[in-house]
Amino acid sequence: MTQPDPLPAHDHRRARSASGLLARFNDTGLVETADVHVARRVAALAGESDDQVLLAVALAVRGVRSGSVCVDLATVPALLEHPDWPEPGAWVAAVAASPLVDQGVLHVEDGTVYLDRYHRLETQVCDDLVTRVAAPAPQVDHASLEAARARIRGARLSDQQERAAVGAVGRWTTVLTGGPGTGKTTTVARLLVLLADQAAARGERFSVALTAPTGKAATRLQEAVLAELAGLDPADRERVGRPETMTLHRLLGWRPDNATRFRHDRGNRLKHDLVVVDESSMVELTMMGRLLEAMRPESRLVLVGDPRQLTSVGAGAVLADVVRGFADHFGEDSAASPVASLSENFRSTEDIKQLAEALRLGDADEVLATLRRPSDEVELVELPPEPGPGEATTAVPAVAAALRERSLDLALRVRRHAEAGEHEPAVAALDTHRLLCAHRDGPFGVRFWNRQVERWLAEELGEPVLGEWYVGRPLLVTTNDYTLEVYNGETGAVVRQPDGRLRAWISGSEQLRDFSPARLEAVETMHAMTVHKSQGSQAAHVTVLLPEADSRLLTRELFYTAITRAQQHVRVVASEAAVRAAVGREAQRASGLRERLARSLSAATAG
Repeated sequence: MTQPDPLPAHDHRRARSASGLLARFNDTGLVETADVHVARRVAALAGESDDQVLLAVALAVRGVRSGSVCVDLATVPALLEHPDWPEPGAWVAAVAASPLVDQGVLHVEDGTVYLDRYHRLETQVCDDLVTRVAAPAPQVDHASLEAARARIRGARLSDQQERAAVGAVGRWTTVLTGGPGTGKTTTVARLLVLLADQAAARGERFSVALTAPTGKAATRLQEAVLAELAGLDPADRERVGRPETMTLHRLLGWRPDNATRFRHDRGNRLKHDLVVVDESSMVELTMMGRLLEAMRPESRLVLVGDPRQLTSVGAGAVLADVVRGFADHFGEDSAASPVASLSENFRSTEDIKQLAEALRLGDADEVLATLRRPSDEVELVELPPEPGPGEATTAVPAVAAALRERSLDLALRVRRHAEAGEHEPAVAALDTHRLLCAHRDGPFGVRFWNRQVERWLAEELGEPVLGEWYVGRPLLVTTNDYTLEVYNGETGAVVRQPDGRLRAWISGSEQLRDFSPARLEAVETMHAMTVHKSQGSQAAHVTVLLPEADSRLLTRELFYTAITRAQQHVRVVASEAAVRAAVGREAQRASGLRERLARSLSAATAG
């Protein structure tokens, strides 16, 4: 760990009004302008002037901005080598004695500092989960369950999946985990049959909501569940019906007047008997809190996801914390634990499975060996060694050579279909290949390579790609639009209609829909996309462009998420140093949810 160079005098991250410890740490870029201004304003309102307390507030604000829920004052010096770090014990004591704590602005627990909002959210999520787990188990008609269990058995259901589905019948809350291809959706479909059968045995109707953080993930969940149900007993299909599928925002009831509150809450609970949340690793702490408070106590909740994937863009790593917190309390007692883990991969190719497992274990040598081994499924395009400090990257020509053929081929295919007015094959082609980047900007970023593919396309066509809304432009929706019912994560393409007009065709729930381009505001070009945006989607072939080894975004979770988007083939474009950095660096998000959950479960059990 080395001390960084000071920020340039006119850097936008520099707060000119900062003084004392805030100024010294702002000078390094560890805390930025917004962190400094919030800390100074909050401290002034409370009459706090201690430099150590102001630094703790700024770091807590920075932490939330970086995805953490709190800041651990004992470990935060590991972020940066600096001579002015306060002594941890005295620092904690100073913050604990601050009027900011008395006034409820800050909370201090075991040397960890929270902003009030996130302390309340974490406590609420923990309390709601513990209440659900500690509640008397739902009544089960065991005779009906055994009969339905016999009907869902078959070649497409493993013993592991069957145990998970049956176990969820006897719980209010289930956390279903597993990597891509482990049959989570197959398990969910069988669970719907079992629960619908239980409702029928009681003479009741059965209402289920299938949901996910993004529109694309919700659509994929619905398609997969309906495909699984199609192969089951017709009477079971009729009892399940056609489950509602929607984004979490739509489920909870988006409010135009409030970005963090919804129509459904403790005073207006969700009507559904079962809520299934796919891609739960993407659910941030705030959204998980809102979901839990909107659930009726007698409704079942199933959280589905892979805790090894990238966490949410917002604060928290809720799914991973919940899985670990339950494991800390229940230990090896899988029958009592709400967590059901699926491990057998039915879909991915053998080499992709091996690469994912090496990543999971953090074995950089095995990751590189798997990537370098001759294979039709996994490939490494190894970039030259990275430049030294202060030297410009020389990797761009090598990256361009690696990306051009496949990216241009896809762009031309989409273009041909779009020119012919063939909207379905134009949009479907987008799922044959994805170019994934960690960054949005810079020589390894989405914006750079989106522009480069457009230049290649213009060269190949012999004419410029004119305007923003050109024929064949691949689209990615980036924000929920509740008026148009277009949702974050959905994809599409610009297609020329028979009358010559351009229409944007978007792949939404169940069907393609077309819009005038002028009506779509929050869309981006998708020749390349970030790994974060790719969550909830898959493609037959995936190209992963890793940034240089010193990138702060380069983590094992990002690498794992990127390679597991591939169904048939994954190609990694990176230097050896970048691969090793990605494998060796785990995402660090400060949170107390894991420990709080285990502690509260133990207290509830003891009581």
